[in-house]
This record gives sequence, C-alpha cells and structure tokens, in this order.
Amino acid sequence: MAVQKSTNITWHSTTVTVEDREQLLNQKGCVVWFTGLSGSGKSTLANAVAHLLHERNHHTYVLDGDNVRHGLNKNLGFSPEDREENIRRVGEVAKLFVDAGTIVMTAFISPYRADRDQARELISDNRFVEVLVDCPIDVCEERDPKGLYKKARAGEIKEFTGISAPYEAPKKPEIVVNTAELSIIESAQKVITFLESTSLVPSKK
Repeated sequence: MAVQKSTNITWHSTTVTVEDREQLLNQKGCVVWFTGLSGSGKSTLANAVAHLLHERNHHTYVLDGDNVRHGLNKNLGFSPEDREENIRRVGEVAKLFVDAGTIVMTAFISPYRADRDQARELISDNRFVEVLVDCPIDVCEERDPKGLYKKARAGEIKEFTGISAPYEAPKKPEIVVNTAELSIIESAQKVITFLESTSLVPSKK
C-alpha cells in the first residue's frame, strides 16, 4: 500500500456539490468496474455500455487498462506490488469521476480481490458496481486479440494472469456476464438494466 508523503495539506470542499452536478447530468456518479481475464471482453463491453448510455444523453468515461498505462501508470510493471499500485491509482481517479457526477467504466484485469475491495471502499458502496466478465480461459485464449496468451505459453511474458499469475474472481459481484454466451449488446444491456434498477440512471422512457 502506498504511503502518503505529503504533509501540511487540507481537503478543500467545492462550491458546486456532487448533487448539483448529478442534477445537471440527470444521472448519479458511479463506477462500473469490469474485471476478468485478458481477452474476456472487458474493454469492448465497457465501451459498448458507454456508447449506449451516451446515446441516451448520459455523461460517461472509460478508463481502459492499456490506456492508463500509457500515461498515469506508465512507470508500473506487472509484479503483484505494481498491480496493487496500478489499481490503487485507478480507484482514486475513479473516485474523482464519481464526484464529478460521471458514470465511469474501468476495464482492468484487476486480478486481486483485495485491490478491488480497496477501490470499492473509496467509493460509496451503492456507487460501485462490480462486473465479473466471466469468460472461460480457453475462449479467451482462442480470441487472444493481442497475442498475449501465445507469448505467455512460450514463456515470453512473465506473471501473466491465468497462466503464470493468479486471478481471484469476485465472490459477490453485482453483475456476472458471460461473454462466451451473450453478445456484446446483450451483455451491455444487462449492465444498463442493473444501473436502471438501482436508479443510477433513469429508466428509458
């Protein structure tokens, strides 16, 4: 866990509240946290949900694992310690998006249960929606869109989740989606239906 090194700092409240922003946006800020193996469809599904919500005039943003590692987390590798710090930073960024009233989708393998739980603790529990993208590893390997499984099997990639590093599935996710059985649109609609049922977004009229 990262140790805070800053001293003599004070949290400053804002004049415009999160309730003000949510009223303007006609939605509630929340995190939809997609977790699953590489190739399970996390990024594709996150973007599909964002697209469908955007068509309904909702304000969304997708934090994608690879994209975040191009900038904010470019100094981190894939050791257990670096994976923990990667998710810690993402959780803090997601918290800011929630405060802005945005529906933020995070698409990260996030293999460790404790790291995801830590992210949940940062955010009001009813604003954190954990989605297990539950796709069998053999299907993920068949897809292998980045050729990573092939490299991992050949020993070219160390500490690869599902092959040489563990994946701890959520015990009680809000949503489970099997992308081997459902289409991306069916999967995305399942997520949106949950958001409607919890009043994070208004039901479509």
